[in-house]
Amino acid sequence: MLIDGFNRKVDYLRISVTERCNFRCQYCMPEKPFSWVPHENLLSYEDLFLFVKASIDEGIVKIRLTGGEPLVRKNLHMFVKMIYDYAPDIDLAITTNGFLLPMYAKELKEAGLKRLNISLDSLKKETAHYIAKKDVLEEVLKGIETANNVGLKIKINCVPMKNVNDCEIIDLLEFCKDKKYEIRFIEFMENSHATVKQGLNSKEIQEIIAQKYNFTKAPKEGCSPSQSYILEDGYKFGIIEPHLDDFCNDCNRIRLTAEGYLIPCLYFEDALSIADAIKKKDIHEAVNILKNVLKNKPEKNKWGEENSSSRAFYETGG
Repeated sequence: MLIDGFNRKVDYLRISVTERCNFRCQYCMPEKPFSWVPHENLLSYEDLFLFVKASIDEGIVKIRLTGGEPLVRKNLHMFVKMIYDYAPDIDLAITTNGFLLPMYAKELKEAGLKRLNISLDSLKKETAHYIAKKDVLEEVLKGIETANNVGLKIKINCVPMKNVNDCEIIDLLEFCKDKKYEIRFIEFMENSHATVKQGLNSKEIQEIIAQKYNFTKAPKEGCSPSQSYILEDGYKFGIIEPHLDDFCNDCNRIRLTAEGYLIPCLYFEDALSIADAIKKKDIHEAVNILKNVLKNKPEKNKWGEENSSSRAFYETGG
């Protein structure tokens, strides 16, 4: 069992398989020029899998593959199959923008993937283009439908932004309600190039929904970062509120980047690399590094503080 310095059980590993993305969403990537990490600097799927096996043996029960956009890395289904074959009962999911799902949903399902979280910030073609900096909506909607048709469980993520897509909150809620997908609205999270003032907070999101629907607050579900609410007809939606004081109380996550850095918190600059240990097949050393990172996992995020992380979210997987 993995325990951090505040006696929290850590059983959820998020792996960013690439920092590259085919979108340029303003809440994730800077508009100024930047360069990608060279492919040769990334851990291979085989190396990542060595760490995954060790992590599962130490008590990890949930794994999420993220990016960047994870589907832009070639042969992701092969990595999914490695994990599934080793631990068929593990909760294995991917977070994606959905654009490439028409091509890959079926092979991911066949490889053992169970769930998808898909970003959908607008149902309007022009707004989706403005957010992603390319024409994406038709393919994303097609990807969602394809994933649903092959039997993958789906949750929709949406980041409401002031004067961008805040007018669509109810439309997106109703779209997901009709399709029987759970939607989670995510408060805008401050990072290296975007400020929280650009987004809506939980209270503002609730006020918009309350203009049309009555809803009640549901009991918190385990270590989920989402607070659920239930409409009168029983439909459940969620709001992720990372700025709440108690948001981190039950944090059970550790993050691994494609380069091999273990990151204890999105808003914590310190990270340790397992790359050398893994490339030498020194699993004992890699696990020791993991445990040291967990000892230094902060009690709560440091958003808004001068010493909080300056990483953009595409680098760490959100």
